[in-house]
Amino acid sequence: MHYFVIFKDWIISLGEKHNVNPLLLGSLYFVGKLTMVIFIGVTIKKLKEKKPVILTMLIAAIGYSIPYTYLIIYGRNLSPWVYVFVSVILVFGGFTIWKKINAKPGVDAV
Repeated sequence: MHYFVIFKDWIISLGEKHNVNPLLLGSLYFVGKLTMVIFIGVTIKKLKEKKPVILTMLIAAIGYSIPYTYLIIYGRNLSPWVYVFVSVILVFGGFTIWKKINAKPGVDAV
């Protein structure tokens, strides 16, 4: 239990240092990933039905990027590696989503 308190205090101090609310960031992360997963499923369903998928892909991408966008916009005193890391996460996430959506049925994608 003592380590949990130390960890919690460390997270809160990081939030204060970088002007980011850790609870809000965690909530955005959870909701964003949930949104992304749901809309990737909807996109795949629409692809099978041969319906337009641009809007659902856009919503999935926005869901994926919400917490990182919050961090970049409201974060202060962030190290340069944080910007590089977030950029890599966004590019890799976009590539992964694109690859999953364009995968042939019956073939494992990433």
